[in-house]
Order: sequence, then C-alpha cells, then structure tokens
Amino acid sequence: MNILFVLTSHDKLGDTGKKTGFWIEEFANPYYTLLDKGVDITLATPKGGAAPIDPSSDTPDASTKDTERFKNDAVAQNKIKNTLLLAEINTNDYDAVFYPGGHGPLWDLANDATSIGLIETFNKQQKPIAFVCHAPAALKGVKNEDGSPLVKGKKVTGFTNSEEEAVQLTSVVPFLVEDMLKTNGGIYSKESDWAPYAVQDGNLITGQNPASSELVAEKLLASLN
Repeated sequence: MNILFVLTSHDKLGDTGKKTGFWIEEFANPYYTLLDKGVDITLATPKGGAAPIDPSSDTPDASTKDTERFKNDAVAQNKIKNTLLLAEINTNDYDAVFYPGGHGPLWDLANDATSIGLIETFNKQQKPIAFVCHAPAALKGVKNEDGSPLVKGKKVTGFTNSEEEAVQLTSVVPFLVEDMLKTNGGIYSKESDWAPYAVQDGNLITGQNPASSELVAEKLLASLN
C-alpha cells in the first residue's frame, strides 16, 4: 500500500517575524501508525526539498512518543529534508493522500493549484483523502465535478476558532479553518478545545487538532482495509 503525505513549504507566520511550518506530532503519529502496518509513505511539498518544521511543535510541551521516535529516526528525518515536488506526483501511484497540519498550509496549500488538482483527482478516484488540524485549509478551493465546494454537505471538522483564539493567532492567519469550512457548506462539528476528534464522510476524513492525528490515521487505515 502506498500513501502520499503532502506537507507545507511555507515557513513564515504572517507578518510576525516568527516561523511556522508543519506540526511534528501531526506528521509523526500518522507516519508511524501507517508505517508500522507496512504502508509505503512518500512525502511531497509544493516546492520540494526540505519541509519546514513549526518550532512551536518542537518543544518539550508538544513532545509525544511519536515525536521522540521521529527525533531518533534518521530515515524519517532524511525524508523530511528531501520531499518530492508536488507537481511531479501521479495520483495513480498512491492509494490515499494525507495532509498534516501546522499553520503553514493556510498560506500555501490553501491556494496551491497543484494541490487542489491533486485532491480533486484523488476524490474522483474515490480514494481516501485525510486532513488534520489546520490541514483542512487545503480544501478551501477544492471542487466536486459539478463545481460545488468539495466539503459542501459533508461532515467535516478542523482547528476551531476558539483553539485559534487560545494560541492568539486569530488576527495573524489569513482565514479561520472553522469559518472557511462552514462558508463552503461543510457540516462542521467539533469537540471541546484540544480534545481528540475526527469525522469521516465517505472518503473524506478530517481531524480537529494535534490530539486528533491518531484518530485520523486509524480511520485512514480502516478505509484502506
């Protein structure tokens, strides 16, 4: 089984002068959950090369058994430093696609034509498409074959407005994930802030926050089996 992981190439947190990128836990947990089941994983980004790690996710507070495993895993670290160019990916080579979050996707993957086309193709092929935390931002411009937003009428979740408020980035981000999903007609639901929560509607799987990455990975695995 082959799964494509699409990560952000964006490392600037708006005009704050701070760095962002992808959230380690949201990569590491699904990566190892799937890898340990014998799944082959390919990493790609809009720019190719090194995917930026959000420094906020690389702290003792954010540490988990999976992030610790990643820190001691030269193979996984090498993959992060040498991602493939998204434009060179062929969806026919993969059984599913997964997007880890972090704030980076709000700036690049939300508007990336290659990523949008890729998700639309995976969806057309009825393959699982999975997103966690801020990664549902990548669904912003994705359409169904009839031109309607892909999330319209579908059960979805993603980083909540109140969680964004808690990390004090409401005025920094280009848009709020919860608001965007609702505006696009998604049937949005959530758990309390920071609680694990994931929903599936057909082949579409979304998770609310970093704590939800394992649930998303398990739903993705179940969909493939």
